[in-house]
Amino acid sequence: MARFGPRRFYALNTGVSTVRALAPAVDLLARENITLRFTDILAILGPVEAEICEQEGGTHADESETSMMLHLAPDRVAMEFAVKDYDPKPGLTRVPGTEKGYSPTGIFGDPTLATEAKGKRLVQALVDGIVWEIESLRGSV
Repeated sequence: MARFGPRRFYALNTGVSTVRALAPAVDLLARENITLRFTDILAILGPVEAEICEQEGGTHADESETSMMLHLAPDRVAMEFAVKDYDPKPGLTRVPGTEKGYSPTGIFGDPTLATEAKGKRLVQALVDGIVWEIESLRGSV
């Protein structure tokens, strides 16, 4: 796309593991004078999560994500199935006996602590952060 004129890009990134691919892309494109920025949800949500979340850790179907879904689409959340499933080892797998954090449920955190009120704050922080990043990119040269 940069061959057709645009030199600044913003990737709306909603994942955590995807940062491992996007971060090197920033450096690679910078060598061609192309600016790439992307949503880093951990960086944007970190301060709010530290203030309102109670879980000891997590990043997948956890207190934060479940809270956001309770705010955005409560009819899609089945809280009766929420269970704490957190293994502090790095990584996440549903395969037992590996060196990664094992999760039989696919949850990495504690969704039982989720509330719609927390979700509202988290969603607003995420939207505000994304808007700020895009406006910052628009103002860069």
